[in-house]
Amino acid sequence: MDRRHFLGVSSAASLGVLAGCASPPVNISKANVVVVGGGYGGATAAKYVRMFSNNTAQVTLIEPNAEFISCPMSNLVVGGHTTIANISTPYDNLTKRHGIKVVKDMVASIDAKQKTIRLASGGSMKYDKLILSPGIGLMMDTIKGLDKANQEGVTVQAWKAGPETVLLRKQLESMKDGGVYAISIPMAPYRCPPGPYERACQVASYFKQFKPKSKVLILDANDDVVSKGGLFKKAWASMYAGMIEYRPKHNVVEVDSKTKTLKFDVQNDVKADVLNVLPLMRAGDIAVRTGIANSNARWVNVNYINFESTAAKDIHVLGDSIQIAPLMPKSGHMANSHAKVAAAAIVAELGGFEVNQNPVLTNTCYSFVSADEVVHVASVHQYDAKDKTFKTVPGSGGLSAEASKLEGVYAWGWARNIWADSLG
Repeated sequence: MDRRHFLGVSSAASLGVLAGCASPPVNISKANVVVVGGGYGGATAAKYVRMFSNNTAQVTLIEPNAEFISCPMSNLVVGGHTTIANISTPYDNLTKRHGIKVVKDMVASIDAKQKTIRLASGGSMKYDKLILSPGIGLMMDTIKGLDKANQEGVTVQAWKAGPETVLLRKQLESMKDGGVYAISIPMAPYRCPPGPYERACQVASYFKQFKPKSKVLILDANDDVVSKGGLFKKAWASMYAGMIEYRPKHNVVEVDSKTKTLKFDVQNDVKADVLNVLPLMRAGDIAVRTGIANSNARWVNVNYINFESTAAKDIHVLGDSIQIAPLMPKSGHMANSHAKVAAAAIVAELGGFEVNQNPVLTNTCYSFVSADEVVHVASVHQYDAKDKTFKTVPGSGGLSAEASKLEGVYAWGWARNIWADSLG
């Protein structure tokens, strides 16, 4: 598949649900769809429910932040190659162009029987369909001392793009030349499989130019690099020889904030000047609090035809919070694809149409191994009715042969296109 046409393919696959329908039935105009979370999943779903319903369904987006900040591309902020402003987009166009009501708030509770949500500010809303795209939650309590270290400013995650991304960048700038930056990676699954390895490259690119005596330690709980292993290892060897050290099977169990020391279940302790500790991850807080995260109280099981939660009718869950299908990454692009399939199915259900039984998802993931050199992986996922899950289409997608600046141009094009698709 030509990765530059991913959005068109994904949209067409979802739009097929409503093919041949001149206009939705009247009752859709009375439907109230509430979307929780304005990331790649939620913002896209809100927009496409409006579009697929010919702008008749009433859509409310609940999001506590004033603007969308992209996690993909945020490692470039850590490396000093772009700014938070360059990867931020306001929610204004969702209202101006699509008539979506945007409420700056958070959801405190959900009553699935009464189809009501209660807001953190104290108000409440009724819904006919509820779409949850709450992202991920960090399981801080799985690493002893991590909460304390975070509160003291010794550790940082920066796995939700925003203030912590800027804070991590400042910590690197303040670190002495000859210091050590350590990033710990939890056991998969976690948000953005190649993200930690890309971040290591970005930190090394900064060190190479400004702090050449410094070192990057990658402490991975997994047995090997989870995504794009060959490509990352090639970049580490050719671009950052002697600067990046990769250590697999290093599972962090404790942080000593006083001595800036990481402790492991088996290996020897590690000290570093900047500690970027990523704990295990789970579904976003609202999914866990409400019991919708029904896969070991960690992830949300869904019906992949329409992304409806198996725990609650008329609640559809997207993005990183779901229990993923085989080889389905927890990525921004995948959340965007989830949203389109779910939006089409929701409009079909509200209008009494048949839901598409053969949805398709696409994914493209770019990783910057330097300021402008990039590698990518792409895939296409088709729903399998027999096994009731998505399966990777044989021969679809692809992987970079090597890092290149041309891929860097594609990566920025991908980012601008998907931001416009989700929020434009």
